[in-house]
Amino acid sequence: MDPLLYLGGLVILFLVWIKVKGLEYVIVHQRWIFVCLFLLPLSVIFDVYYYLRAWIIFKMCSAPKQHDQRVRDIQRQVREWKKEGGKKHMCTGRPGWLTVSLRVGKYKKTHKNIMINMMDILEVDTKRQVVRVEPLANMGQVTALLNSIGWTLPVLPELDDLTVGGLVMGTGIESSSNIYGLFQHICVAFELVLADGSLVRCTEKENSDLFYAVPWSCGTLGFLVAAEIRIIPARKWVKLRYESIRGLDAICKKFAEESANKENQFVEGLQYSRDEAVIMTGTMTDHAEPDKTNCIGYYYKPWFFRHVEGFLKLNRVAVEYIPLRHYYHRHTRSIFWELQDIIPFGNNPLFRYVFGWMVPPKISLLKLTQGETIRKLYEQHHVVQDMLVPMKHIKTAILRFHEDIHVYPLWLCPFVLPNKPGMVHPKGDEDELYVDIGAYGEPKVKHFEARSSTRQLEKFVRDVHGFQMLYADVYMERQEFWEMFDGTLYHKLRKQLNCEDAFPEVYDKICKTARH
Repeated sequence: MDPLLYLGGLVILFLVWIKVKGLEYVIVHQRWIFVCLFLLPLSVIFDVYYYLRAWIIFKMCSAPKQHDQRVRDIQRQVREWKKEGGKKHMCTGRPGWLTVSLRVGKYKKTHKNIMINMMDILEVDTKRQVVRVEPLANMGQVTALLNSIGWTLPVLPELDDLTVGGLVMGTGIESSSNIYGLFQHICVAFELVLADGSLVRCTEKENSDLFYAVPWSCGTLGFLVAAEIRIIPARKWVKLRYESIRGLDAICKKFAEESANKENQFVEGLQYSRDEAVIMTGTMTDHAEPDKTNCIGYYYKPWFFRHVEGFLKLNRVAVEYIPLRHYYHRHTRSIFWELQDIIPFGNNPLFRYVFGWMVPPKISLLKLTQGETIRKLYEQHHVVQDMLVPMKHIKTAILRFHEDIHVYPLWLCPFVLPNKPGMVHPKGDEDELYVDIGAYGEPKVKHFEARSSTRQLEKFVRDVHGFQMLYADVYMERQEFWEMFDGTLYHKLRKQLNCEDAFPEVYDKICKTARH
């Protein structure tokens, strides 16, 4: 009993310390304690529940029948809203804390909440090479199923908890986007419940205006109830080549060349300072050299961005073979590099071996427990932004990030932007190569101020005809927002489908200037 008494004594001392210091103090200044003791175990329970649920439903083939009933229930709710006079705008009833976006959606409290419980994979059609899924199916769920039967998505955004609905209504990107474009560009059909309660299917040929207007609309044209997405044959391994590059000019030149090379199925860059980066290129393969395999997804393995940094320090080219699913979720365990700010010792070998199997904590639980104090601290002293700029402006963009916020590493991910209708398209008449520059962390510049510094970045991105991902904090005025995004088709559909009284405009839903 002695060990139990000792443990009980520690627990009592810990609770007394919390009472003396205050729960808010502990959560703010020693957040790792709360995360390790409570959020990590809870996250494991969440993951197990959703994995077992998806597996049972798919094996029993019950999802398609239940899907139709769930759609009818959404239609019923919309028609009831209309019958009641439609006095409030509608939105999904999913709690704001469950989303991966760090933004706090206050509109949930004032809008009519439509309950949408749709998180299943409905069908895998290998003849047509499409998978049909509901909007709350997430990337971890999709990869687990598709990879097990020899298929994959051409663009599979990184984090397990990203949902199909979020990636369709917002956007998504991965290191294969240099070939396939953004997540919206691998979608072949959307099914939506509109403001009048009707169910509509849209494709490039059927209801094409709606098909092109849905991406980036953030749920302001209708409720997504299903999406059909292209799939391609999967391979067992990704052959990944790491090359350390020094000098900003050399980095930009090499990255642009590798991004334009269509033989590279995957291209990614991690920039560790203004003049130091590792550029990775990869191809899928069924065969691996046994002495060069690296199962980076195992819980005890070093965080991927630290593993890559090792090649920079060694200053050499290297090749590894990584299991496909491990590669897809290479940044998941460390939430890119955000987890180092929450659990500073998280990459320590001892922590990885003892507690690594519970990592990462669910982003949704981190949001739920962060409180107003942490939220304000993060907003003022933390940056989470993805800016999409034409590849020809990559050097200027990196310098601007360096001067305005000075956050490293920077994530560099290329993508081809097709010349198609919608809110996001190239300025010219041809497809164009872009780069997503992701900055996640604490700014190191002395003059950083969240609103003014982000607005400087936003202006630069507008000036080079780039785009800002809308999951993050957006500080643009309405006129500036519609200078960045092409609202022609979007506003046409809003009027045509009677959305103006049913849903908020996308600007009012996501921009801080509109919400405060």
